[in-house]
Amino acid sequence: MIIVGVDGSVPSRAAVEWAADDALRMREPLRVMHAVDRSWYQVGKFPIEDMPDTLLRNGRQVLRDAREVAHDRQPGVEVTTLDVEGVPAVVLEDQAKDATEVVVGSRGLGGFAGTLLGSVSTHVAGHVHCPVVVVRGERRPAPYGEIVVGVDDSPECEPALAYAFEQAKLRGARLRVVHGWQLPVHAYVPGVTYDLDEIRAARRQVVRDRVAIFAQDYPQVTVVEDVPQAHPVQALTEASERADLVVVGSHGRGTLGSALLGSVSRGTLHHAACPVAVVRA
Repeated sequence: MIIVGVDGSVPSRAAVEWAADDALRMREPLRVMHAVDRSWYQVGKFPIEDMPDTLLRNGRQVLRDAREVAHDRQPGVEVTTLDVEGVPAVVLEDQAKDATEVVVGSRGLGGFAGTLLGSVSTHVAGHVHCPVVVVRGERRPAPYGEIVVGVDDSPECEPALAYAFEQAKLRGARLRVVHGWQLPVHAYVPGVTYDLDEIRAARRQVVRDRVAIFAQDYPQVTVVEDVPQAHPVQALTEASERADLVVVGSHGRGTLGSALLGSVSRGTLHHAACPVAVVRA
């Protein structure tokens, strides 16, 4: 089952369309969810009596609209809806326990997407075991036919690579494996020299070793090895300009994964031009 969190915003609609497409590709049912946290309006000396009921009514309308969007996008996909009261991040974590994938919009009116690049995204990416896909609301050209995945020198990036290979297979797309790297700070000290060709060869071998684990199971997927001398966020952001999806792991060591729930993941979520999938190791 694929779960998509909605709140009625433009990115939320884009997330529903993306989730419906992926549900068809993966042959999974789609659950459209909306969370309402009424506690904010029931505290204080003068609580707003009518607001909680208004929120619930609005939530039901959001679900009806989202269901219609999903049916219009992919009539053959089984769609159910669920309206839940509670803190969005906690609700989503609980509902995602048996999910194949969770999809949310990058920004929104509240609920799932309102603080996605803050506490909600950090919580979901750090606790949900299935892939979490963050979708922007901007309209893009026709599919580019390319999936991008970031890898580092740790085995923790392998779940992200496996997910990326499967997405490339389902879409009939090529897979660009990106490994951004930088020279250490002391490399710029006078008198310290490095053989850049040797470093590039070593970095490229890192990519080849990772790709070799999955390539034989996906002979139909064309793989492009991309080893730029650049910060991982910059490398992934530039690759996202011509991609349909960027995939990153949620834990790891080395260039990409050391702070994935910090600067790299947030940088990629903020700057990528296409949807981003965060896959927990």
